[in-house]
Amino acid sequence: MLKLEIVTPERRVIDAEVDAVTVPTASGEVGILSSHAPLVSAVKPGVLSYSIKGASEKIAVSSGFVEVNDNKVAILVDTAETADEVDIDGARSTRQEAEKAISAAGQLSAEESQAMREAVVHADARIAIASGK
Repeated sequence: MLKLEIVTPERRVIDAEVDAVTVPTASGEVGILSSHAPLVSAVKPGVLSYSIKGASEKIAVSSGFVEVNDNKVAILVDTAETADEVDIDGARSTRQEAEKAISAAGQLSAEESQAMREAVVHADARIAIASGK
């Protein structure tokens, strides 16, 4: 078993014992099981999943960090939402706004352009979990 903690600046999203966690990181998705080697990585926007006794749950996360050590997975992100918490219309609107900003890329700095691409990925993750995918 792993102790999973997901924390945002506003709240503790989850604090539970889980069997496995899959985290979207800077180097791709990382699957974490009991006795995983220590790890510190950047979290990228996307869908984080975890399983408890065979039941899989998903959370849409934004950017942040993950630390794995001694069967504890600590995830600190700007935002994290379960399917029930996602405002799907708001996610679609955010996605459209970010896509418009990207199409005007000549007016954005490289950092702003990257932030807009991450906003699209985060919105897609929110829409996916709210749609049950």
